[in-house]
Amino acid sequence: MNGDSFSAGEQIVSPAYIRQGREARRSHEQLIRLLLEKGKCPQEPWDESTIELFLQELAVMDSNNFLGNCGVGEREGRVASSMVARRHYRLIHGIGRSGDIAAVQPKAAGSSLLNKLTNSVVLNVLKIAGARTATGCFVVPMATGMSLTLCFLTLRHKRPKAKYIIWPRIDQKSCFKSMITAGYEPVVIENVLEGDELRTDLNSVESKIQELGAENILCVHSTTSCFAPRVPDRLEELAEICAKYDIPHIVNNAYGVQSSKCMHLIQQGARKGRIDAFVQSLDKNFMVPVGGAVIAGFSNSFLEEISKMYPGRASASPSLDVLITLLSLGASGYKNLLTERKEMFTYLSSELKALAEKHNERLLETVHNPISLAMSLKNLNDEGGTAITQLGSMLFTRQVSGARVVPLGTSQTVNGYAFKGFMSHSNNYPCAYLNAASAIGIKKQDVDMFIKRLDKCLRLCRKEKHLGAQTAGDLQATKEDVRELAQQLSESLQVKAEDQQLLT
Repeated sequence: MNGDSFSAGEQIVSPAYIRQGREARRSHEQLIRLLLEKGKCPQEPWDESTIELFLQELAVMDSNNFLGNCGVGEREGRVASSMVARRHYRLIHGIGRSGDIAAVQPKAAGSSLLNKLTNSVVLNVLKIAGARTATGCFVVPMATGMSLTLCFLTLRHKRPKAKYIIWPRIDQKSCFKSMITAGYEPVVIENVLEGDELRTDLNSVESKIQELGAENILCVHSTTSCFAPRVPDRLEELAEICAKYDIPHIVNNAYGVQSSKCMHLIQQGARKGRIDAFVQSLDKNFMVPVGGAVIAGFSNSFLEEISKMYPGRASASPSLDVLITLLSLGASGYKNLLTERKEMFTYLSSELKALAEKHNERLLETVHNPISLAMSLKNLNDEGGTAITQLGSMLFTRQVSGARVVPLGTSQTVNGYAFKGFMSHSNNYPCAYLNAASAIGIKKQDVDMFIKRLDKCLRLCRKEKHLGAQTAGDLQATKEDVRELAQQLSESLQVKAEDQQLLT
């Protein structure tokens, strides 16, 4: 209500009470004003009533919610279900225009304000997380893979001769398919084994650039967040190589925002060399539903080119979800989640190491991976990897999600490209292993329950393997017994035949 409405209210209810209500309303409005003025994530979390008030204020600014609106076009924000309208807080028009996902919509001032404000708040959080000199970002209603494709398609106009993308191997399908979908040929650079870790082969990257010619290469496509024993790419060195040969550099930072180490690598890469854009998932880093990503970078002009490459308008749902989440957490709440995740990584590492030693396995030494861990499974390894596959099934049926078991020698073809040792990021990794990760939102009880269930599954697998070996031994013994009996019977029949001849 405005001042006139409050004054009118004083004619109905005691002015003292109305003044008290006006002050309460003003406290909500003060938070909203500061958000609009600064464009930063509030330090302390907002309560739900403030968030809902803010979203309602935005919604009434959109034409579909005008009391006297008369829509005669094909896109008038009409929604058949009131449940759907409530789910979206009546912010129906989406974001962007046909020529630019970041453009303002004349019919939807509220949704446009939501879009601009979300991008500003997310940029502030990326800086808090470690990318201090990032100049801009924008939320897109696509997951990481398609968002990477959008970046590659934008570079097409800048490098029309390019046919290839240099890609240090990571066995994750969406980032590989993002290059295929954009129409480019991935040049797979195998990782090098250093101790237990799989690391970027910088010499091979530079040799391949020289072999193919820099003008024929669209970009280098590197990765930060990944499953151990692969570790983040050597971003600083790759960025320097890209600057040296004037080749764009796109970073797949899928769930790297939650890791200060991954964000530091991006910051250092941009400082020492070249990083054109880095892409991260909304759901993995901000705990919202799947379906959104953030494209960020250190050049506003390039980010503007990417936003203009997006065809048509876009759903505002991912922007709405992440804005509500960050307002609910506040900068302090998000920082606490990052700190807790790091603490849980240390705890998970120590617990998994103790369990590995208990089962005569070992926690692989992957000190450069700040999120994922790997434990060897050499005692379960058998021909065909059936025992290891069984372990994965046992964990899944016991409601353990996210853990991956990686047997030796698995091959898979993705879009016509054959990968040997698929899932292990290497043609010939030395051992089979199990992955577990400490991601944002994980709790101590999650780790404790996982360790308990994994321990039980490992004991069952070893017992079944032992029984299987026993059964195989018994079967062999049985076969030998049958052979011996057959030999005795044959000899007995031969003796009887000879006796019969003598009698006749």
